[in-house]
Amino acid sequence: MNKMTTTAVVLLTATAIFTGCGKNAASPTPTPSLPSPSTTTAAPSPSPTASATASPTKSASPTPSPTPTANKGDAVQVVASPESITALVNKQFKLPDQYEPNDLVYPEVAFIFKEKIEKRMLRKEAATALEQLFEGAKKDNIELAGVSAYRSHATQKTLFDNYVKRDGEEKARTYSAVPGHSEHETGLAIDVSGSTGKCAAQDCFAGTPEAKWLDTNAATYGFIIRYPKGKQAITGYQYEPWHIRYVGTKVAKEIVSKGITMEEYYNAVPVAK
Repeated sequence: MNKMTTTAVVLLTATAIFTGCGKNAASPTPTPSLPSPSTTTAAPSPSPTASATASPTKSASPTPSPTPTANKGDAVQVVASPESITALVNKQFKLPDQYEPNDLVYPEVAFIFKEKIEKRMLRKEAATALEQLFEGAKKDNIELAGVSAYRSHATQKTLFDNYVKRDGEEKARTYSAVPGHSEHETGLAIDVSGSTGKCAAQDCFAGTPEAKWLDTNAATYGFIIRYPKGKQAITGYQYEPWHIRYVGTKVAKEIVSKGITMEEYYNAVPVAK
């Protein structure tokens, strides 16, 4: 083989190798990390060791950090500090497995049942705030009663499974949380009704004097209507005027003053499904 032939062969071989790498050789597009909208670090469930920082918008959180942004369809993430009173728990952000609040107490307020059972409990700070809320309502001639507060993971699983059997999973997900994703498991949320229990946790509660009072006054005591009207595409749940969530007065007043949800407050992904 002469020199010119040898050179041509080398050039052709190099060209073939270069063009043959194409897609196979290219580095895949990196998958963006998934930020958590709680006031603490959260980790995507597919990678338990991974973490991402998240917190509310500036001036709203006692421990502010960069505001998170998430994309629709992102994988479920585990909240790393579920004890935070401003931790976001929803269809995208779940509590750690086996999580159980360590400061549950029985608030000194009326319930629609008399037994001292699990669903009568709240975390201590939320319980104290609830007592103040009930007292404030009474001064305005509004008599409130608790319906359902804390639920263990096991209780939430039983409840959700029963709803699925009755209505099917798709329908159940519009009004009940998958175990691990329920605010009731945080010990910071409670369903409230009038003292008679009429329309307790039912659509007919909307428009009652009790519902109107909660909508107007809950934030004064650190609570928000967690699933407000017209926000189902964002919260993932139907309007529940009876479901209030404790987040502290500072955060509650900011959320209410802006007419937004916790998801919007954290700039988190809409979670319609």
